[in-house]
Amino acid sequence: MDFRDYSLKELVNSIQTKEISAKEMTQAAIDNIEKFDDKLNAFCSVNPDDALLQAEHIDSLIFKGEKVGKLAGIPIGVKDLEDAKGFVTTFGSELHVNDAAASEDSILVQRMRNQGCVILGKTNTPEFGHKGKTDNVPFGSTKNPWSLEHSSGGSSGGTSSALASGMIPLGTGSDGGGSIRIPAALGGLSGIKTSQGRIPIGGKTPPGSGLLTVKGPMANTTKDNALALDSTVGPHPTDIFSLEEENTDWFEQLNDDLPKTAIWSSTMGFSTVDKEVLAACEKAINSLADAGVEIIEKEDIWEENPVDAWMIFWAAACARRQQHLIGTEEYKKIDPLLRYFIEMGTSMDAASYASSIDACHKLGFQLQQTLEESPLIITPATCGHAPKLEGDGFVNGNETPAWVDFTMGINMTRNPAGVIPISILDSGLPTSIQIIGGQRRDIDVLQAMHAFENVINFSERASGHERT
Repeated sequence: MDFRDYSLKELVNSIQTKEISAKEMTQAAIDNIEKFDDKLNAFCSVNPDDALLQAEHIDSLIFKGEKVGKLAGIPIGVKDLEDAKGFVTTFGSELHVNDAAASEDSILVQRMRNQGCVILGKTNTPEFGHKGKTDNVPFGSTKNPWSLEHSSGGSSGGTSSALASGMIPLGTGSDGGGSIRIPAALGGLSGIKTSQGRIPIGGKTPPGSGLLTVKGPMANTTKDNALALDSTVGPHPTDIFSLEEENTDWFEQLNDDLPKTAIWSSTMGFSTVDKEVLAACEKAINSLADAGVEIIEKEDIWEENPVDAWMIFWAAACARRQQHLIGTEEYKKIDPLLRYFIEMGTSMDAASYASSIDACHKLGFQLQQTLEESPLIITPATCGHAPKLEGDGFVNGNETPAWVDFTMGINMTRNPAGVIPISILDSGLPTSIQIIGGQRRDIDVLQAMHAFENVINFSERASGHERT
């Protein structure tokens, strides 16, 4: 069963009308994993027996005519930075592969389970989610189903690979600097970073990079994402950033209406964009203009590159979590790039951290000034091409970490932002645009993403994982 053939709503309806059982759908996902995951390495652990028991329970409720959740019977993968009861949360790290299994779900996973989702297993992530590609020592590299030579992105790369290959219809991700949007962009998926606090990240354990990070579902289309979001948003008393619940049904609000205006910024005032990526984005922008969207071109949105300030936040979070390991044998097992962040965070002073908080304000102020001209800003999703399994991404033929510069600043401003695919590059991988909305205007972003999907009509599918 290729889950890309069906919308999430169609799958939900087929289970609730008994056209297919939850057990049959779960078995189909298990079969997909057995068939394709040896090539892709999207999952780092799977428990088929428990998943089938979960599905059988849902079927029994439906058979009895009892009420079930809005996502009843939908099999999902959970990013391995997130607790799921019965699974070890390894964080993609050698330091945690032998930890005890989680005794309870994270808030996001609990809400999805309460809505009837069937937990298949954990999806791969770079160690502690620290970079824009997915590889680690315990589980290896996750490959992109569009091209097995390339990374699926990160840090939600396992979930992206599983979705883009059609193995599963829904999964979880998190985004502290682009970790939902980057792998979604490389996988030809719709991906949204909601407003901070829309889905709580509270619980017993401090969220680490809580000033930056949001969690949320990942799916193939914007309507699929909206349906999953409707089941997972809402406040929680343990999350100091959580937003009050809105009386909205985002899925039902989505329609084909295009926004009247949108700002197009190819650089946001600070970045260099790969020529091929830029050409693809400009073609998409022209399509939107032809469909009736008034496009306002504006480059000088931010006065400076936000990445340096973002790195201070990230480094501080890394140091908080692992600085106690410096000088130990365990420390040597940590990814060298992650060690760099840990040491950066350990050596910084309080004034530097305070300056980064100031930078959040400045970036947000400048972004809001632009949004007063139009409620939406469109940028490239990435500045360049996806990395191969070794090394970094590329901009105009040059290997550079700056291939992902467009996503990080939006985590600092806390604005909602989503990505949708627009075309295929010469590499055989998709490229995408990013849509940024005003503070807490998640519905504006979702509506634009859905309407733009209809105009651009990206219909290609990954097939690299199917080749012999």
